[in-house]
Amino acid sequence: MFQWSKKVVKSVTFNPEVADESLLAVVENHLEQLPDKTFSDLCKEALWQSLCVPTAVKPSPKTAATDSVEQKIDQLQRQVADLEERLFTKESHRLEAIERHILQLTQQMAHLAIVITEHPVIQPPTSSASVNEVANATYAASHPEEVDPVISRLSQFLDDF
Repeated sequence: MFQWSKKVVKSVTFNPEVADESLLAVVENHLEQLPDKTFSDLCKEALWQSLCVPTAVKPSPKTAATDSVEQKIDQLQRQVADLEERLFTKESHRLEAIERHILQLTQQMAHLAIVITEHPVIQPPTSSASVNEVANATYAASHPEEVDPVISRLSQFLDDF
């Protein structure tokens, strides 16, 4: 048995004879009166009638409601596609900005690495002498020396003198 693809396109040829030209004129006139119908729809209806197929097997014609629903679906699909395109563009710009920032940071890090290797950071030396001075001052503050009472009395006279 012959297997048809999902969508089959067949052509109809109208010859330049009087009969074909008059038939084509009738078809065009009929299609002008029914703008929602196509030539394909008209051919299918004629084939259903010509082949005497029972109406139970014949598919129901499209109604205005189904056309309206299909139009709304098409409109929604276009809106979704438009939204996806805008989101893709926006996210693409954001990604490019992030990539530029990462490149700038990488360049700054490389520059800092060069500066650090060429000019090492010099910290003030901590010599053992300064550490000893701090330790002695701390010890002296926490352990006051005993003062001679005679020197303490004489210091009062020296201040007055």
